[in-house]
Amino acid sequence: MSMESVAARGSMSAAEVRKMIRQGRLRVPTTGFAEGFMQANLVILPERHASDFRLFCERNPKSCPLLGVGEPGVPGLPELGSIDIRTDVARYRVYRSGTHVETVENLSDIWRDDLVTFALGCSFSFESAILRAGIDIRHISANRNVPMYATNLPTSPAGPFAGSTVVSMRAFRPADAIQAIILSERYPLAHGAPVHIGDPAEIGIKEINRPDYGDPPVIEPGDILGFWACGVTPQLALQQAKLDLAITHEPGFMLVTDLPADTQSVR
Repeated sequence: MSMESVAARGSMSAAEVRKMIRQGRLRVPTTGFAEGFMQANLVILPERHASDFRLFCERNPKSCPLLGVGEPGVPGLPELGSIDIRTDVARYRVYRSGTHVETVENLSDIWRDDLVTFALGCSFSFESAILRAGIDIRHISANRNVPMYATNLPTSPAGPFAGSTVVSMRAFRPADAIQAIILSERYPLAHGAPVHIGDPAEIGIKEINRPDYGDPPVIEPGDILGFWACGVTPQLALQQAKLDLAITHEPGFMLVTDLPADTQSVR
């Protein structure tokens, strides 16, 4: 991707990105879009499981930083923008009894009055700060989705929700790696600093070039690998919980909110 294209993505407002998604004109990963605005992971589940899932988020704040929680049956998240959660994400994953049964571009046909929406912080939100520092983010330059991996790092369970941590990976030149880590630490609602740096095998990743989610990484000789907690973690927990219905975003296809990316707390 040219630098001009990256700049054009970043200059869009969050509302413009959501409008394009709602109109079906944007069906690509949202990394690099709407610089300065918080992007969010998405979990939608029945009200009877909402308190347990909220507790799961509170016990695993690196993976599941809470940005907002909707009311049962209400598709809006007014504290995060003028949002209709049924239409404003480019791709959704639908789970039934813990199995991913389909990916859809609209939830209108399966929306229910008992569904509760959770918006969780996303590492895409700190990427603009890294780009502003003149540091290359390889998956954005290559027009790819960020690579994501299941690890051997456990989460703290709550009710039926448990499982291992998913991480996103970014490779940097040694001269850039420390600065990128420091910059990400300033964004606690976007997962903050990495949970691991260096050898992927130490956290159970066997094949770095074959991510569990997203696209293959772009790694150059001498790179330092950083692994950030990822909001795809709840998708593993939902598979284990085996709810009758649960919905998430397709990894990399985020909800773009009006919340400033440098927001430190929403409580």
